[in-house]
Amino acid sequence: EDCLPAVCVQCSNKERQADDAEREVEKMKKCQYMAHRIGEVYDGVISGVTGWGMFVELPYTVEGMIALAAMDSDYYEFDEKNYCLLGRRKKRQYRLGDPITIKVAQANLERKQLDFQLAE
Repeated sequence: EDCLPAVCVQCSNKERQADDAEREVEKMKKCQYMAHRIGEVYDGVISGVTGWGMFVELPYTVEGMIALAAMDSDYYEFDEKNYCLLGRRKKRQYRLGDPITIKVAQANLERKQLDFQLAE
């Protein structure tokens, strides 16, 4: 009975490590898959909006980012109150949950990161 708390802690730590490893392998495989699809256009949904860009999730759980710097059709600002990106001149809004069409721009296998751009 004395060793049970230590065994429980070790089991929890190993389970967390296994979960982290699974997530990293999944991100790597998705990135490898999309690396062969540079330039292709897909429909997705905005899954996150930040001060540096927006995340887009494709129907088969692949997620990538469109950086604000890559959105050169207008100057976009992050509206934290309404959780959206708002264009200064054209007043175009990109909000969480909005459907969007993207183009695969880059797949960084080292960082396990996908970069998208607007397909306009």
